[in-house]
Amino acid sequence: MADKKSKKQFLEYRGKPLVRCGNIIYYGNMNDPFVIMLQIMSTKKVNDLDVADRVLIQLLNTDPDCKAREKIVKKSEKKGLYNAMDIGTIWLERALEKGTA
Repeated sequence: MADKKSKKQFLEYRGKPLVRCGNIIYYGNMNDPFVIMLQIMSTKKVNDLDVADRVLIQLLNTDPDCKAREKIVKKSEKKGLYNAMDIGTIWLERALEKGTA
């Protein structure tokens, strides 16, 4: 057997990792100054499939020295995962370009 470490690959969207833990999806690299957190607040049935209905979006500061109050930089709620990912991607790109939100 090979001694190579198995590197866990994450699903990517537009070149950034997309990680899901229950009803929460994190988008972005945790080594960057900011990431997006998408929390699925409610779902609806579409052809026997649960689809995200209300999604809370938060732009989070990843600085460990940042105060808890300052972690959430921006926040909004959207209808549907597509709309939430759309605005979240824009927020993240802009925040990473500027270095601040």
